[in-house]
Amino acid sequence: METKTTLIVGATTNPSRYAYLAAQKLSEKGIDFIPIGVKKGELFGKQILDLRTKPTLDQIHTITLYIGPDHQGEWMEYLLSLKPKRIIFNPGTENEEFFKSAESQGVEVVIGCNLVMLSTNQF
Repeated sequence: METKTTLIVGATTNPSRYAYLAAQKLSEKGIDFIPIGVKKGELFGKQILDLRTKPTLDQIHTITLYIGPDHQGEWMEYLLSLKPKRIIFNPGTENEEFFKSAESQGVEVVIGCNLVMLSTNQF
């Protein structure tokens, strides 16, 4: 069975942030995730990886974005190099240039809310 590891971009330990809630929901549902961002800390037993180091990651199925378009440019090439099957653009992260680059590489682009997708079993 294919592993559906989800990369949470913009991960944070702040429980009032949607990226935190997504990690919590993925954890509760037993879906493997990797938190990555510029903040340090731990989320549900997993260290937040430093996005600035562009770590080598394999088997990323889904990237869920929690960083706005103003901050995506410097990471877009790196994130696409991970060869995800899909990228979820959560509300406020929509980016036409990123959509086109992803689609041109055969990546499914989803414009939606990760939390809603998880709670309605559409993930």
